[in-house]
Amino acid sequence: MVTLRKVVKEYAADGQIVRALDGISLEVASGEFVALVGRSGCGKSTLLNLAGAMDFPTTGEVLLDGVSTNSNDDEKLAKLRREKVGFVFQSFQLLNTLSVVENVELPLLLAGNSNARKIGLEKLASVELAGLEQRMPHQLSGGQMQRVAIARALVNNPKILLADEPTGNLDSATGTLILDLLKRLVREQNTATLMATHSAEAAAIADTIVELRDGKIAGVKRT
Repeated sequence: MVTLRKVVKEYAADGQIVRALDGISLEVASGEFVALVGRSGCGKSTLLNLAGAMDFPTTGEVLLDGVSTNSNDDEKLAKLRREKVGFVFQSFQLLNTLSVVENVELPLLLAGNSNARKIGLEKLASVELAGLEQRMPHQLSGGQMQRVAIARALVNNPKILLADEPTGNLDSATGTLILDLLKRLVREQNTATLMATHSAEAAAIADTIVELRDGKIAGVKRT
């Protein structure tokens, strides 16, 4: 579902070329949960950005559900992200002026789905937030906000879910609950999942742990 083939990503910084990813090849199948681990600066977030078609390789190729991100125009890439990819962030990224259900249904409304409210309510129930649909984000706990973010990420049944430190702003007990919920939902939807994390406990729930070091894959462990 996600394929990286000999991917190199370079940036210009202070007049020098920095190689963030150095020849990465990786495949994530439907329903597979892959954790990316490694020190800050090892390339985890860069890899997620490439896998979500938010950035593009300097050389090599990234394919999402068989579609190369190298050969698409902006409109096609936006459609690809909207229909195939869900995102969960450490800082939740909820819109404070929208209610819980409005946050969740937003991707469907942008896609022109006339059943957005019905689907949004169902997805909120699946993350155990029934009854909180009309609350505003500031009225929720951190764990509840992350549940809303997960519901929003999965509301359009994406083929691919990308999670960047999804428990980074949560206490350990809440983080464990969120990870258990996330794993259950992606299993039910057969979603290919890539999660970047610094947490060994978070990585342990994955099917596969990929260690990055200096932009390269330093090791792969099947759990």
